[in-house]
Order: sequence, then C-alpha cells, then structure tokens
Amino acid sequence: MINVAIVGTGNISHAHMEGLLTFPERCKVVALCDIYPEKAEAMKAKYGLDCEVFDDHNAMLSSGLEIDLVHVCTPPYVHASIAIDSMDKGCNVVVEKPMATCLAECDAMLEAERRNGVIMACIAQNRFRNSIYKLKKTAESGLAGKICLARVESAWWRGHCYYDLWWRGTWEKEGGGPTLNHAVHHIDMLNWLEGRLPDSVMAMLTNVMHDNAEVEDLSVACLRYEDGSMAQVTSSVVHHGEEQGIVLQCADARISAPWEVKAEVSQGNGFPRDGGNKELIGKLEEFYRNIPDLVYEGHTGEIDDVLRALETGGRPLITGIDGRRTVEVITAIYTAGFSGRTVKLPIKEEDESYRFEGILKNAIHFYEKSASVENFQEEKITLGNYQ
Repeated sequence: MINVAIVGTGNISHAHMEGLLTFPERCKVVALCDIYPEKAEAMKAKYGLDCEVFDDHNAMLSSGLEIDLVHVCTPPYVHASIAIDSMDKGCNVVVEKPMATCLAECDAMLEAERRNGVIMACIAQNRFRNSIYKLKKTAESGLAGKICLARVESAWWRGHCYYDLWWRGTWEKEGGGPTLNHAVHHIDMLNWLEGRLPDSVMAMLTNVMHDNAEVEDLSVACLRYEDGSMAQVTSSVVHHGEEQGIVLQCADARISAPWEVKAEVSQGNGFPRDGGNKELIGKLEEFYRNIPDLVYEGHTGEIDDVLRALETGGRPLITGIDGRRTVEVITAIYTAGFSGRTVKLPIKEEDESYRFEGILKNAIHFYEKSASVENFQEEKITLGNYQ
C-alpha cells in the first residue's frame, strides 16, 4: 500500500484525489496539507477520508507519519521548494504543471531526485487522453510522413475575475500567464509528438482582456527545428469556446486531435486532385481505429502509471526531464516575447532567463495588480475539451 499526501487542496487537487481513490487497493491518502487548513478539512469531509490535516508541509513531513508519495498541487512559485523538501525526506513526488517557474528550479528538483534515489513525476495528464495517445501512435507509424508543421491551439477562456485570486496574474507567484499555466499541456504534447525540442523561438505577448493581471493573457510563438520544420503555438485565455487542438501537417497527410485526416495528391500542374489520396486516408483511418483505447484517461491514467512505477521499480512515463523540457520551451517563448528577438535553444546556465530572477527582471508588466481575494467558492473548472 502506497501512502499518499496531497499538498495544496485547491481546484486541481480534486482531479488528483479522484484518481487516487480509483485505486483503493494500491494507495491510501494519509495526509492533506494547505495553508488554509479549512480547505483541507473540507476536502477530507467531502471524500470521507481518514487522514491527518496540516497547514505546513514541513510540519507534515516531520510528523512521523509514513508517507511514500507527495502530490504537489500548490501555486507554481512553491512547486520546487515543496518537492525538494519532500524528496529530501525520502518521499517520491508528483508535481502539478508547470514543474517549476524556471530552469534553475527544475535542475534543483532533478538533483534532489538523484540525490535521494526517489521518483519524481510531472503532471501532463493529457498524454493519457485517447485522442492525444492515438495521434502520437499514428504519427510514429510513419504513414503520414515526417512532421513539417505542427499547429498548437491552447485556447482557453477565463473571465476577468479569474485573476482576482491573490496569487494569480503575478509574475512572482504564478510565474506567467497562459503560456506557462495553460499551454504547458499542449507544449508537453508537442515535445512528445516531435520527440525533440526546437532550436530557435520567436514570440509576441499581449494582455487584451485582463487589466487585473501583470501577465500576458495571449501569446503567439513560432518554433523552428533543426531540420527546418516549424511549429506554431497559440496560448490564450481569451478564446471563446475553448476550441483546443493539435494539427500535424506531415509530408504525406494532415492528422490532428481532435481526429481528422486529409491527404492531398498532385495533378500534373501541381494543384491538388479532387478527393485527395483516398488510399492513404483509408490506411490512416484504419490504423487510428485499431489502436486500443486507454484503460484510464487524464489524471487517473497518469496516477495509475506513477503507482505502477513505484510498485515495479520502474520509471513513470512523464518524468522530471519531460517537465524541464516543457519549461525550457516556455522560457524561450517568454524571453523572445520580452526582448523581441529570436531565442536560441538550449538555454544555458549563464543565460539570464535560466533563473527566475532573470525572468522577473525582464518580464513585461502589462498591468499592475492592485486588489485580490484570498479564495474563491468551490465551483466547476474546465480541464480541456480533448475529444
């Protein structure tokens, strides 16, 4: 039995809790921790748990309670410190997205994992969505040819009051806007689908709808890979309808999530023939249809994977290395957006943006946050429309 603690009992922690409770024969929640302990108590009551409640993660880690796995579900600015403290106490960790606010923090977390001989997993639950998993398998099949252009739409919508919460909308506490905290999902998927990082990034940032936030609410980035192929990434909390997706324009066909396939074939004059490449379209449709569905999706799927890694001594699908790669691309987008120049990857230790202080120093403050609220009432949240 794997004993689990959850630190941070806000909105996203419920997805973790529901995933953990799917496997009562494999794990047990033994502790909840929140700087607002009444929120932890409410979660304990909601799920009928027999567990301890703490208002400080170090007090929890020093309590003598046997904890094997800590889920870090707090605002981004404390992900690194809580994860490192937990690993230094011999606990394995699952860190919510984003892994951290900068590459220096990511590297400190990876060092703590190595130093303590534990496992660190980073949440990127949408790899455990059938649409994304099957797109990955189809791309890997080679039927569509090499990826020439990936178009990523991380399109979300958040009302003005979203940034009223005390830690949101500030560079210091949230670490950024939708590029870091929403598109993190799609950028992880992009890195996974491509199997590599870009070598250069250009970007523009703006804030068009949330004058109670310092950070961007919309960014558009262009990524270039070593072989000349490219990716477009739109990160937004101003898109009505939240129509998210990933389109892969490959050499021989277009494939996407939500699933759609198109394949052109040339006439003698170079223009596309009516009806396209029906044979290839048929092969791609059949290949996609024959991929078995995942047993568990979303957070539950990733939690199942992490538990299996702990049970077998293996590694989770989404490691700290994966989390760091995503943060590196996001850091490049921010650096390019702040400076108006093309940013080369990899980002090195001597680069100003490697550390959070450098990001804060150069961050564009679109507005200044002058008022905030401590907590929202518990209401439904959206986790993406992955079909």
